[in-house]
Amino acid sequence: MPVPFRDDDDIQELGSAAFLKVARLDNTSALAGALFLVNGRGEPLEFAYNRIELPQSVLWRQTDLRRHAERKLTASLLGVCAGNPALVLCLADEVASELFCQDVRVAMPVARIGQPSYTSSYAASETQEDIEHPQHPQPVHLFWFPSPPAAGSTERRLIERLVGHSLLLEPFERASRGLQEVYSSQHDTVP
Repeated sequence: MPVPFRDDDDIQELGSAAFLKVARLDNTSALAGALFLVNGRGEPLEFAYNRIELPQSVLWRQTDLRRHAERKLTASLLGVCAGNPALVLCLADEVASELFCQDVRVAMPVARIGQPSYTSSYAASETQEDIEHPQHPQPVHLFWFPSPPAAGSTERRLIERLVGHSLLLEPFERASRGLQEVYSSQHDTVP
């Protein structure tokens, strides 16, 4: 006779979260990016990566160049992603607010995460939310676009699960290690 048990079935209904990692490759003029999808347990579901060479021209303003590269890189990653995440999360010190507020539109909520030790600026079209994080003494700042998920929604339950299991920031580290592994053979390093 089998032992009665209950599996955590709500993980499937919560869907996945996509963690967008963007980093400049050391000693190159390239920007690398990864889109890392995990479920509510933090289990990896998909890892897409790409890199883009930054044009070396005096005709580009540095802010425009970075914005152009972020847009092209993000579009390429979203274009190959087979999953359909419930949320897209990125770090505010890696991705400017214009990326999802003006340049790339997605059908799910996006949060740029500002770590407590950084002061992050955000656009007027973003909504700031502070979340207590178990690994940080200060709240973590989330800059939502177009708006934070509603209380009780699947997206809200997913973000609460990620926070409660210390998975709000940690997947960015795994994505960085994934990029490091992919591009280490080319003698590039990812910060």
